[in-house]
Amino acid sequence: MAIEPVVDGALRLSPDDLRDLYASRRFLDEGTRRKLGLERRFDVYYKDPLVAKENPGLEIDKNFYVPWEPGIGDGPTSARFAVVDFDSTTNKLEEPSRWDSDAKLFRDPNELPIDTAIKQSPQFRQVSTWAIVQNTLNYFEGPSGLGRRISWAFEGNRLLIVPNAGYGANAYYDRKSHSLQFYYFDGENGQRVRTCLSSDIVNHEFTHALLDGIRPHYLEAVSPQTGAFHEFLGDLTAILMSLRNTSFRQKLAERTGGLLDSKSGGELLSSVAAEFGRAVSGQEYLRSGANQDKLSKYKDEMEVHALSTVLTGTMFDILVKFTKQYLDRERADGKKLSAKQALAFTVPRMQLIAIQSLDLLPPVEVTFNDYARAVLRNLLIADPIDPRGYRKMIAEAFLTREILTSEEVGELLEPAGPYDRVPGDITHDPTVIASSRAEAYRYLDDNRDDLYIPPSVDIIVDEVFTSKKMVGRGLFMPKQVILQYLWREDVSLEGERFGPYSGQTTSLLCGATMVLDENGSMLSWARKPGSEPSAKAVAGQAKIDAGKKRNGEEERALADWIAGKERRAAYLEALARRIDEGMVGEELAGPEGLVGALTPPLIARETGGQVRFELSPHFHIHDSDDHDDKDEKNDDHYDYNLRGLRWKTSS
Repeated sequence: MAIEPVVDGALRLSPDDLRDLYASRRFLDEGTRRKLGLERRFDVYYKDPLVAKENPGLEIDKNFYVPWEPGIGDGPTSARFAVVDFDSTTNKLEEPSRWDSDAKLFRDPNELPIDTAIKQSPQFRQVSTWAIVQNTLNYFEGPSGLGRRISWAFEGNRLLIVPNAGYGANAYYDRKSHSLQFYYFDGENGQRVRTCLSSDIVNHEFTHALLDGIRPHYLEAVSPQTGAFHEFLGDLTAILMSLRNTSFRQKLAERTGGLLDSKSGGELLSSVAAEFGRAVSGQEYLRSGANQDKLSKYKDEMEVHALSTVLTGTMFDILVKFTKQYLDRERADGKKLSAKQALAFTVPRMQLIAIQSLDLLPPVEVTFNDYARAVLRNLLIADPIDPRGYRKMIAEAFLTREILTSEEVGELLEPAGPYDRVPGDITHDPTVIASSRAEAYRYLDDNRDDLYIPPSVDIIVDEVFTSKKMVGRGLFMPKQVILQYLWREDVSLEGERFGPYSGQTTSLLCGATMVLDENGSMLSWARKPGSEPSAKAVAGQAKIDAGKKRNGEEERALADWIAGKERRAAYLEALARRIDEGMVGEELAGPEGLVGALTPPLIARETGGQVRFELSPHFHIHDSDDHDDKDEKNDDHYDYNLRGLRWKTSS
């Protein structure tokens, strides 16, 4: 192997040697990958230009690395992303950044390396936006995350990144155009704000694309909590990605002493999109994780950003608790961990808690309660002994925010083994189930009764795959088989409360996510039943009618049936309320892109003789239509801007 001297912290290897090492990268730790050039350094803002200006030492992240891959090209372009720098307001296509395959860096049209020396250039914005999403994708897909590749929710393998999509105070993910759109606008002080330069905003919007790929059927939901879950995960990702940087953690440790709930700097971590929030709404930040919001405060809330703060605040509380617990822990030499060390231990712990749990969520209509259960279940799988009482600490955080009840906490913390046998009298090898959708369907169809699936419904295998998750340095859980299946239940819309849709038929999505290990144990089974009974529920009801005793399986099937009827009623109630508030309509489209933001929060689509209701495909960074007279008089783009912010929702 030919090795040349270190350049920019990495050894220079021949192209063939680099490819050989790339093929073996999963066996190498982070430090080794960086030394070998399998991760390349790029300049991005820690937070955004405003935080950089007001916080010396927290300007440009000089320790930001992105995994190298053989297919990186001009644009930037890589296996999963392609940057298209087209401004719909000026109708201008910028020159793309050029990849120098020898030096392993990007150059601008003048052949200058793209770094902070040219941070005002379009090419810097192209590269920094691309680098952020590359890094975050690696965070989600890595072994401490989901331990598998994530597919997009659309046909194709590349998500388009538009760093300067046009003039407007917003940014969004759009499934229909396969893109992330980042806009720019002028703040009150005349300073141009570019949303693509905010690491928080880029991470928030990219997380919409990730969650849409992980759970595409969440788009077809009318529950406010489903849309709010999208917003929560975007905000939480922005916070967690900030914590991954060693220099940022050092500054945070110096300011807070590890007490992240303190006023001496905790807001630097918990706040999201400082520059955007100040420019648009006069706030110090767009949203904050450091809040005390409880679910009862928002029991009638339909605006998803406001509702999302409850779950974001809960997870921030858990982050704070973990850091404090590590601060109290002694090292081998008897000394307490430093604040910097405590934060370093907290980061991978939060990744396991927040990201790995996503694979345990139901495939349709997620609630905050579903996520709380997934977090606690994943911890039980990862560490059944739980010697430090992490599950109790986390359960209490969800209880405080009213996401779990005290009865649910007691049930979830009862001593129990982490494994059950795979449901069904007709056994199937989990590795065979994972081999194809056809094999997975055969298992489901053979065992409908034991899976509480109604006999007449058409089962759809949404996805089946395997994952390999890490629970600690070098420690892996057994390989997991994750099976997501669903079916549609016809629902008639009868009555004035459904307005123009009265008399039509829609469908309620039902289904489950089942997680098995390779040894045939069932690790998790998150169900969303419908109002049609399974065969066992019918048998159980017949015994009730006859005054006979039911067995345990029949009792569980009856409970599923009751829960399904409650789901149906809640779906109809939420839909009727949204129709009454004028939040349902047709999608509006146009060549500029921003016209799509005129689309209402729920879109009605005619499909196969039914009307289906979907969350708007535009997931915006915020909801605000506040403009003063000064803006209207002086901003040539005021109408364009206003149209981009019309609806008070993000979904």
